[in-house]
Amino acid sequence: MEADVLIIGSGAAGLTAALQLAATRRVAVLAKGSISDGATAWAQGGIAAVLEPGDNFANHIEDTMVAGAGLNNRATVEFVVENAPLAIERLAKLGVPFNLDGNDWHLTREGGHSHRRIVHVDDATGWAVQQALEAAARAHPNITLVPDMVAVDLILGRNQERFSTSGRIHGVYALNRKTGQVETFTARATILASGGAGRTYLYSTAPRGATGDGIAMAWRAGCRVSNMEFMQFHPTCLYNLEVKNFLITEAVRGEGGILKNPKTGHRYMPDYDDRAELAPRDIVARANDAEIKRDGLDYVHLDISHKPPEFVQTHFPNIYEKLLGLGIDITREPIPVVPAQHYTCGGVIVDLDGRTDAPGLYAAGEVTQSGLHGANRLASNSLLECFVFGDACARHIDANWDSLPPPPPIRQWDESRVIDSDEEVVIAQCWREIRQFMWNFVGIVRTTKRLERAQHRIDLLRSEVEDYYSHFRVTPDLIELRNLVEVASLIIRSALARHESRGLHFTLDYPDMADEARDTILMP
Repeated sequence: MEADVLIIGSGAAGLTAALQLAATRRVAVLAKGSISDGATAWAQGGIAAVLEPGDNFANHIEDTMVAGAGLNNRATVEFVVENAPLAIERLAKLGVPFNLDGNDWHLTREGGHSHRRIVHVDDATGWAVQQALEAAARAHPNITLVPDMVAVDLILGRNQERFSTSGRIHGVYALNRKTGQVETFTARATILASGGAGRTYLYSTAPRGATGDGIAMAWRAGCRVSNMEFMQFHPTCLYNLEVKNFLITEAVRGEGGILKNPKTGHRYMPDYDDRAELAPRDIVARANDAEIKRDGLDYVHLDISHKPPEFVQTHFPNIYEKLLGLGIDITREPIPVVPAQHYTCGGVIVDLDGRTDAPGLYAAGEVTQSGLHGANRLASNSLLECFVFGDACARHIDANWDSLPPPPPIRQWDESRVIDSDEEVVIAQCWREIRQFMWNFVGIVRTTKRLERAQHRIDLLRSEVEDYYSHFRVTPDLIELRNLVEVASLIIRSALARHESRGLHFTLDYPDMADEARDTILMP
C-alpha cells in the first residue's frame, strides 16, 4: 500500500496529524490492534492549558520546568504551552464534550500545577477525545484507517530494490494479524505516533501494546534516543489481584484525596513534601514506595471519603462505578493503591517540527523526547504534547511537500530462510523475565549494582532473542519481545550513564542532583 503520508499509531498524536494532513494528502493510519486500543483512550485526568483568569503562560511554563527538574528544553515548553488553548478549541469543535462550569470550562487542579488548568470530560477524558478524533477520521475520504497491523521495522535505503545508504525512511513493514503476512507500506513521509514503553515493567498502567515499538524501530534505523532513564511511575494504581492496571487519576488528589498508611492511619505526604498530595508524581510515588517497603505493606490508602458522596460521584463517576463493582465504595472507604509504571518521558529525539534524525521520519507523542517533560512529566501535559506535535508534524510535511521524494521501488519482505516456531515458550519466558527484573532492578529507587545486574541479564536475553528472530517467522509476540529487549537495554544504559538523582531517576549511589542539567543521549 502506498500513501502520501503514513502514520504508525492511532491515538491522539497520530489522528491529530492525520486530520490536519487530510485536507491535501492521502493518509494511511496503522494501528497495532483496534483503532481505539492505544493509551489515549485510557487517559483519565485531562488536558492542561491556561484558561483560568489569573493564570498565564509563564505560570504553566514554570510549573512544567519545576516538575522536569530543570532538564526541559524551555523553547519546547513555551511552544507547547502557548499552543495549548488553541488545541483545546480544536477539540471542542470536533465535539469533545468538556465539562462546563456555567459558560466556562470546568477546570481541575493536579499535582505540580499552581492553578486550576485541567479541562476534562468527567474522569474519562482520553476516551472522549479518542472517540471524537476517530469519528472525524472515519468520516474523512482522504484517511484510511488500517487496524491489526503490527509494525516490524521501518523501510530504509537498504530495503530498496536499488540499495542505498541515504538514511531516508520510506515507510514500514507491518505484520497483518489476520493473514499472518508481512505487508509493505510506503509513503513520502512517515510519522511515528506509537506510544511509550510501559510494558517493559511488571506493573504498568499502560495498555497491553505499549512495548516501545516506535522507539526500538527508530533506534534500529539510526535515530538518536534520549533520557530513557526517566520512566514515570504513577503513584496511585488500584491494588487488586484481578484488575492489575486500573489507574486512579491524579485529579482524586487534586480534589482533596489524601494518602494514609493503612497500618497506622497516618497521613504521611506532609512528612515528605510541603505540597503534600499535590507534590509532583515522582515525589509521591517514592513516598508511597517508601511506606510500603518500610512497613511491609501490600499497598497504601488513598482516601476521598471525607468529601460529600455526591461530590465524589459527580467528579469521578467512572472510578466510582468501577470500584463499586469490585466491592469498594469510595464515598465510604479508602482505595488501596500502589505505584505503577505510567509514562515514558524519554524517547526518539525530535525538533519543534517533529523531525527525527532520519530524513522523511517524524514523531509525536510519548514515543518522543521533545524536551517538554525533562526529568519528570507534569500531570496532563501528555495529551497536550500529542495535539501540539501531531499538528506540528503535519504542518511541516505540508509546507515542505515538494522536498519529500516519492518512495522508490521497495523489496518485499523476505521469509525464505525462516520457518514457523516450534518453541513459543521461549517468548513467554523472556517476556516475564524482562518485566520482573526491570521492576526489581530498574524501578522507582535504583542502585548501580542492581542496574549492572539488569544490564548483564538484558545482554543475555538480547542474544537469545536475536537468535530466535533470525530462525523463525515473525509473530506479534516475537515482534513485541524484540522491541522490549531493545528499549529495556536503552533504559538500563541511560540509567547507568546518569550519575545523579534528578526527577524520576533516583539512585542511592548518587542521591544528589548535579549542578548542570544534561540530557542522556544515546547514539546508535
